[in-house]
Amino acid sequence: MPFPSLPDPLSRALAAHGYAEPTLVQSAVLEAGAAERDLLVSAQTGSGKTVAFGLAFAPQVLADGGRLAAAGLPLALVIAPTRELALQVRGELAWLYAETGARVISCVGGSDMRTELRLLSQGAHIVVGTPGRLRDHLERGSLDLTMLQAVVLDEADEMLDMGFRDELEAILDLTPPGHRTLLFSATIPPGIAALARRYQRDALRIAATAEGQAHHDIAYHAITVAPRETERALINVLRWYDERAIVFCATRVAVARVYGNLTERGFNAVALSGELTQAERNRALQALRDRRAQVCVATDVAARGIDLPDLGLVVHAELPRDRDTLLHRSGRTGRAGRKGIAVLLVPYPRRRVAERLLASARVQASWMPAPSAEAIQQRDGGRLVQEAVAAAETASLEPDLLALGRSVLEAQGAEAVAAALVRALGAVLPAPEELEVPERQPEARPRAAPGARQRQRDGDGGEEGVWFRLNVGRNRNADPRWLLPFLCHRGHVTRQEVGRIQVMERETRVEIAARAAARFTDAAGRPSDDDEGIRIEPLGGARVHGGGAPRRQRGADRRQ
Repeated sequence: MPFPSLPDPLSRALAAHGYAEPTLVQSAVLEAGAAERDLLVSAQTGSGKTVAFGLAFAPQVLADGGRLAAAGLPLALVIAPTRELALQVRGELAWLYAETGARVISCVGGSDMRTELRLLSQGAHIVVGTPGRLRDHLERGSLDLTMLQAVVLDEADEMLDMGFRDELEAILDLTPPGHRTLLFSATIPPGIAALARRYQRDALRIAATAEGQAHHDIAYHAITVAPRETERALINVLRWYDERAIVFCATRVAVARVYGNLTERGFNAVALSGELTQAERNRALQALRDRRAQVCVATDVAARGIDLPDLGLVVHAELPRDRDTLLHRSGRTGRAGRKGIAVLLVPYPRRRVAERLLASARVQASWMPAPSAEAIQQRDGGRLVQEAVAAAETASLEPDLLALGRSVLEAQGAEAVAAALVRALGAVLPAPEELEVPERQPEARPRAAPGARQRQRDGDGGEEGVWFRLNVGRNRNADPRWLLPFLCHRGHVTRQEVGRIQVMERETRVEIAARAAARFTDAAGRPSDDDEGIRIEPLGGARVHGGGAPRRQRGADRRQ
């Protein structure tokens, strides 16, 4: 249905930006029963929340005829958790209120305080800011809320998660009586409910997303990978889906590592993390919007609330810590009715963790292996042919160029020229990675590793190796097919130096050739941040330089 009656300046702004009808959340806040009331709204990211609250508080800030008087003390205050989201909200409200004469300014951490002081002294109708910076201005006396008609808390759950409760309460305690409080949150945990009870009056609860329907425009894929194969699998995922993407990591260190890995392999990538200056973060986001960059690698906080048009893919390079983080990350795609894909890279030992995470978020995911290099190359062939044909069909060639083309065809022939064109188009694509993990899903059952059979064929004097214990078993999807390359990488040994691998319910026992046991012990004992908590230790009673399996182990072997 079309938008209900709105002031003419807002109606024209919506039409100019392609808004033919309201989204679910916009329709809900504009209903007659919501007018003049405090609102407690839960809505998924990408649902049009910024326009929704901009329209909701319009009656409180606009005079008759939809125009505003000269700017003075702010009439509306919007609080957002991050600089990027606050600046994005300021931009949205600026175009929405452009014809009303509204002056919209931002006050965010990382920006020049002197510039903000000057802007506030010149007056503003709407102020958008982050909690810490807004509190600074209140304490300085540079922000006066005595004329405030509406306050909006955007992404309120994230602000509480980030530890801004004190700042929010300090700001809300200084708001005048009689104003509207509009609280928007993806979820309504107990902390948000308590905040609403304290600072809202008879709030209207609006659930703008039907239960169980969150992110229905997002297809979830869970891709199983071996430990230490995650970043190579990421390369293949980005190449396979061939979409503008955001890749989420848990820490700034991981962002730097993944960003370096992608740029080294030829991806046009940018990084977004907390230690960057505001100017650097703005340049990174603009590169994505201008399509100069194809991939953004980011932490959760840095990417909170950013809106990237036509972002087709979200990759969870590291599993999110909880269901809300999963939904917030994934919500960067599938926005405003567009389809999107969210991919979780799941190391085999963490599959059950991922399954519980998806179940708690009420998300159905398709489980699959990582795309292989061969499959990507086959898909590339079809894409390159289409690109070459499209280039020929749409090209507007000058007579001189056509003459040169005929000369080339006479010298080489059409097939050779076409092949050279396809090769040139494909030369800019990053090469896919060869993954050691087989494409089919692992089966959790004990078996001898290929190295053991090879050693028996080569003849190793029948000497027993040294046994080690890993703290993963069938309960964490342990399987020799991914454990073998993991052991070689972690322990600095070859496949021929790995003997029997016995997978039990909660642990795995592996035999290492006696000649390599000391080297394996030294390498496997070094700290590692990317092995999903897998520990390796000598089996009780084994001597690193010894030659035989302990007696207790032989008995355990027979029971297995």
